[in-house]
This record gives sequence, structure tokens and C-alpha cells, in this order.
Amino acid sequence: MSWLNWRSWRTSLLLVALSLLGVGLYVYVIGAGKSAEQQAANAAQPPHRPRVALVMKTLTSPFFVAMERGARRAETEFGVELLVRTAAQETSVEQQIAIVDQLTRSRVDALVIAPSDSYGLVPVLRKTQELGIVVINVDNPLDPNFSHKQGLIDVPVITVDNAKAAYAAAKELIRDVKEPTEAAIIEGFRNAANAEARRRGALQAFDENPNITVVASEPANWKIDEAFQVAQSLFSRHPDIRLLFCANDMMALGALHHLEAGHIVSVKVAGYDGLDEAKQAIRAGTLSVSIDQQAEQQGFLGVAYAVRALNGERLPPETILETRPITIRTLDAH
Repeated sequence: MSWLNWRSWRTSLLLVALSLLGVGLYVYVIGAGKSAEQQAANAAQPPHRPRVALVMKTLTSPFFVAMERGARRAETEFGVELLVRTAAQETSVEQQIAIVDQLTRSRVDALVIAPSDSYGLVPVLRKTQELGIVVINVDNPLDPNFSHKQGLIDVPVITVDNAKAAYAAAKELIRDVKEPTEAAIIEGFRNAANAEARRRGALQAFDENPNITVVASEPANWKIDEAFQVAQSLFSRHPDIRLLFCANDMMALGALHHLEAGHIVSVKVAGYDGLDEAKQAIRAGTLSVSIDQQAEQQGFLGVAYAVRALNGERLPPETILETRPITIRTLDAH
């Protein structure tokens, strides 16, 4: 090969090498640019907010309005996305089951539930838990034996000692009873553990006074209108009732409406929940006692426990909140 040809060939190789180097640099720069753009885009995206569902019985009761208020406070404090779902009524078990099923299929991260029925919700909640969704129980406890048999395990519950609180309310009713007196109980929903516990606590207090005879105990399913009708029936059959324990404030208010409409006096009535309407009735002298069971705090802790469980923290199996009787003597403290 002549020197001239060798020089030409070497020049061509150099040009090709420079061209390849240029292409490589271009690809690197473009790639680096895309990587920087992708990093900027990823940085602009907000971090994942856990989706926590709160399923309650209804929002027609001020008790559950307060529970949602507490849950919303936790939503802000812990940075979660809170989904609130309720059934139409406190006894709408099938509707609540359908709500849980829908939330399960939408793959929320955690589900906090105040079940309307201590048994009926267990199977669908087991399916929820099997998909890795955290389940937290508030207010009305799920039946532990039935839950275990169905395979629903390790569900933390946040509630109160319903029997103890109802006992305290009924004891307030019988403080000055020293002669034969008839008493009655208006119960909640009979498939709910909290309703049964409140009935049991009230009965215990009544039984401790030998002057008291419990002449009836009937359910009104937590509802103000049903309690009005039940009270109407009770006082028609037992006009000498002088003590009436109602398992929640809404039923107590329904009973008070009947007493007022029928001009029935000298009946001491107990409620349970500590609603503002109940406090007004206590101040007016028509309701003797109610129970503050910290509905707002139950909602707050339900969401807080869900976040802690999602972070891998082991939770206590049962958290019992303090209850406080509300009477005319303690009203200003609430």
C-alpha cells in the first residue's frame, strides 16, 4: 500500500471513530436527560397515602357523627386517605356486609368497622383479612368465639366496658329507691354484643335492690321511633313503671317523647352515649343519666391503630376506653 493510500485510509478510520463517539455522546446525553426528567417526575409525585375505610352503622345518630369527626382528625394527623361508608340504619346488616365486600374488592389498605351485628359481619371480614387488608374493630365487639371458628383472628378491638357503664347508669336510677318499684329496659339490637352487655349491666344493678322488680325488657333496635312505640306498649301494659333504662340515648329520647305526650310523670329514665341532646334533657330534668363512651376517640384510635398495623406494629388485642356517667351533678364537666 502506498503512503498516500495509507494516509487516506487512516483518515477515514479517524472520521468513523469520531462519528461513533459523537453518536455515543448524544445517546448518553439524551439518556441522562430522560433520567433526570424521570427523577424530577417521580419527585413531583406525592408519596403513597394509605387508604383506610371507616364503616359505621349509620350517620343518622349523633354518636357516629362524632366517631367520624375523630376519624377525620386522625386522617389529617397521619396523612391517610379516609373513606367513610355507612348503612341506612343501625340494623342494616346485609347492607353493611355489601359495603365491606365492595371495599375489599377495591383493595383498601385497612378497614375500621363498627359492626351492626357481632356475628353477621364475621365471614366477610375474614375474606377481607385473607387478602392482607388490616381489620380494626371499634364500638360493638365482634363475637370472639364465632370469629375464631370462622378463621377471623388477631383483630384489635377498641371499645368500652358496656356492662360496667350500664351498671353505673342503672345504679344512678336506683339511688333513692326504698320501696317496691317497677322497672323496665329498652334494649338495642339483640345480635349486637354491646346491646347484650348493656342489658346485663342494667339487670345487675336492678337485681341488687330487693325493692325493684323488672317487669319487661324489650328491644327497640337503637331507634328513636321504635323506642317511642315500645315505651307506648310498655306503659300501656305496666302503667306503674317508674324506672326505665334505655341502651342508648336515641331510644331514651324516644321514650321521653312518649312520656311527655302521655303526660306521664315521676319516671326516671337512663340513656347511654352522652349525646348533646341527652345532656340537654339532663339539664331540663327529664333524663336522669347518660354515659359518655368517647365516640370521637373511638374513631380517632380506629384509624390510628390501622396506621400502626400497616407499619408492622403489634397492637393490643383489646383497648377499653374509660366511660363517664353524665348526671346533673357532673354535667358541667362534659
